Amino acid sequence: MSSDSISAAMRQNLSQGSMIRRMFEAGIELKKKYGNDAVCDFSLGNPDLAPPVQAAQAMQSLADKLSIPGILGYMPNAGFAWAREQLASWLSTQQDMHLEARHVMLGCGAAGVMNAFFHTVLEPGDEVIAVAPFFGEYRFYVSNHGGVLKTVPCRLSDFAPDAAAIDKAITTRTRALIINSPNNPSGAVYPAEVLREIASVLEHASSRTGRTIYLVSDEPYRFLTYDGITVPPALPLYRNAVITSSFAKNYGLAGERVGYIAINPGMDDAEALMDGLIFSNRVLGFVNPPVVGQYLMSGCLGSSTEEAVSIYTRRRDRLAGILADAGYAFTPPQGTFYFFPKAPGGDDKAFTEHLAQFLVLGVPSSGFGMPGYFRLSFAVDDAVIERSQEGFRKAIKKFQ
Repeated sequence: MSSDSISAAMRQNLSQGSMIRRMFEAGIELKKKYGNDAVCDFSLGNPDLAPPVQAAQAMQSLADKLSIPGILGYMPNAGFAWAREQLASWLSTQQDMHLEARHVMLGCGAAGVMNAFFHTVLEPGDEVIAVAPFFGEYRFYVSNHGGVLKTVPCRLSDFAPDAAAIDKAITTRTRALIINSPNNPSGAVYPAEVLREIASVLEHASSRTGRTIYLVSDEPYRFLTYDGITVPPALPLYRNAVITSSFAKNYGLAGERVGYIAINPGMDDAEALMDGLIFSNRVLGFVNPPVVGQYLMSGCLGSSTEEAVSIYTRRRDRLAGILADAGYAFTPPQGTFYFFPKAPGGDDKAFTEHLAQFLVLGVPSSGFGMPGYFRLSFAVDDAVIERSQEGFRKAIKKFQ
């Protein structure tokens, strides 16, 4: 490969690459060598539960319509009108705020709509703040559109955002703040009072800088919380708030790539923002959200997630017992299907490599902007959790 075969920016991106994917690919090699039943792969947050029965019914209903000309053809760039209307109605209840179809756009997963958002609002060199730990791909979603991701540390006591640190990080170039609750990778659910503090900080900062600063609340794990904890709605707290999410985790539709963005109807220039989002959906090459995904979404909206939450609760409790018995330090997740223990010895990359020698795969936390921890996804079969016990116990002995 010649030195100019790809751009310098892409070379840098490849060198930074996703640690999640690297560990997942390492797992494939270990499974080839030792067998699938020997490796305990906690690297990838890939929902392993079947979609709700309503998905099968929606798929059958769509199959019955395949003789209709154009049934799988193009539609408006924001998605089918009927799909947007249903989504807006569902979100109105979830977010405790009246939304109409014109306030939502469907796209190719939460990643797709987040890219459309940054494509719409960022000027070259604009800053987007993220609270560490954060989903590592945010770096690329921002830099894809000329922005710079700027990170601030969370409160170590509970992994919640530190409103004072956010305020200090804001400059005249700040365009948005991303929050993610329930949080990937920490499993923290941000309290309502913290969100209100953040909204106040952004309101005052927007006035101070003379520039709209958006709050982007990324919520794909909203459905998955434990111990009676609920996720406060972010949209009504701040007039320049947007939410991004998908149906990947709650309905097991990760590969179908159907997500959405919703905007606060009272925000400045709401109509212009939505026009920009829809245009970006088209010119970024997404064109429109998947046809099949919209039918599946329609069928699944409002279906119960209680069974999935029950299964993940059982897995969380079992893995917590294994980690505690082995001597790992961790905060039990309030939501998501991730644990975020401290890395024994303090070096997250070195420890995950050490852990892999015992055929247990996690992801070092450096890729999430917070060194010193490692992430474990318990979106895995119960049997994987059970057989990981010995590997976790052996790996930590070196540090005891």
